[in-house]
Amino acid sequence: MLSKALVRGAYQRKCEELARLPGVELTVLSPPQWTEAGHATRLERAYTSGYDLIELPIRFDGRFHLHYYPTLARWLKRLEPDLFHVDEEPYNLATFHGYLVGRRAKRLFFTWQNLDRRYPPPFGWMERYVLARSAAAIAGNEAALAILRRKGFRGPAVVIPQVGFDPELFVPALARPDRPFTIGYLGRLEWQKGLLDLLEAAAGLTGHLALRLVGYGPLEAELRARAAALDLGDRLEILPPVASTEVVPVYHGLDAFALPSRSTASWVEQFGRVLIEAMACGVPVVASDSGELPHAVGDAGLIFPEGDVRALRAHLQRLIDDAALRGELIAQGRRRFLERFTQARVAGATYDLYQRSLASAND
Repeated sequence: MLSKALVRGAYQRKCEELARLPGVELTVLSPPQWTEAGHATRLERAYTSGYDLIELPIRFDGRFHLHYYPTLARWLKRLEPDLFHVDEEPYNLATFHGYLVGRRAKRLFFTWQNLDRRYPPPFGWMERYVLARSAAAIAGNEAALAILRRKGFRGPAVVIPQVGFDPELFVPALARPDRPFTIGYLGRLEWQKGLLDLLEAAAGLTGHLALRLVGYGPLEAELRARAAALDLGDRLEILPPVASTEVVPVYHGLDAFALPSRSTASWVEQFGRVLIEAMACGVPVVASDSGELPHAVGDAGLIFPEGDVRALRAHLQRLIDDAALRGELIAQGRRRFLERFTQARVAGATYDLYQRSLASAND
């Protein structure tokens, strides 16, 4: 498996679960770091039992479409895999290059892309090359799977999250200390995440409450200014991001989690990983209906139309006022997490697709 996503230690538990399954000898190739929006995440070695995790030099770190691994051919020649899982979009150079140098193995890819786009050369050419030579495909959401089918991919393809979550790491807090009702968010501080809507909604709430945002991004200064204008300055806390293996205490400090994303012409929510983490940690969630978010949350959270500040405020006020509703959502969220999103569940579904890939006639 070739994956830049697996630089994050918490995600590596899926690999341990895969390695436990019958007949699997797993090697994961991952870069020394991956840089996104100027923030570099170094390779974390958190869950590495039962498989080999190899640090592979990367060229063009941080360039989603143009990065690739110059020593990949050497490693594939040494490993001689039966199956090569490229954990990347089919139109990326890393995938195209991987398919070229890994042609002796059955190959499959992963896609989050939930907007139906036609890519200019050479990316459109690379995508067609990859689709024609894939034994199978994994889509991170229902829209991405539908797009693959519209583009003519007829091989085995299923919706599986790129990574699952560790039920032993992501657990509810044992007790709630005395504190204001704390509404939180974790992730990039960007306009499309709807954080200005969250401030507007919070300004109209009643009760003893606090607002905590954990992350970094270009919207931070505007968020602070808007909070001051709304008289939220003393109730808003913005904290720096934390490592993937250290997020659980963040969730334990919250009483509700909000992801009020707004779709744009070039971006729609693809999954909502933080919602699953919050549900696993016993935190009720409120999310907009952008992209995959309603499918990820199901009936385990409160959904509102994106951009509707009044609806967002109403959902948050219900959570503040209704302890029974909070308890119901906490139970439903944990149950949905265990049924669908653990590392073992994701690994098992991925393993089943691997078996189908190996039986595929596609070269």
